[in-house]
Amino acid sequence: MAAKVDIYTKFGCGYCFRAKSLLEKKGVEFNEYDVTMGGEKKDEMQQRAPNARTVPQIFIGDHYVGGSDELAALEREGKLDAMLEG
Repeated sequence: MAAKVDIYTKFGCGYCFRAKSLLEKKGVEFNEYDVTMGGEKKDEMQQRAPNARTVPQIFIGDHYVGGSDELAALEREGKLDAMLEG
């Protein structure tokens, strides 16, 4: 069973686009939460990642990945597929 993937994004964010493109290229389904205007999902993001001030913020299962650079690093290191499989 695939791990649940959550990604918090903002409109027009290039890093968000890059992270989503990598996940889509891998055929991964993910839940995208737009926090451009703040609100409930931004509060949720900050509860899950208290030090997060930028987007995207990415979670795979219960694991906090971080942003686009961290996601790309996991892919380069060959660790992302195993995480996505749950």
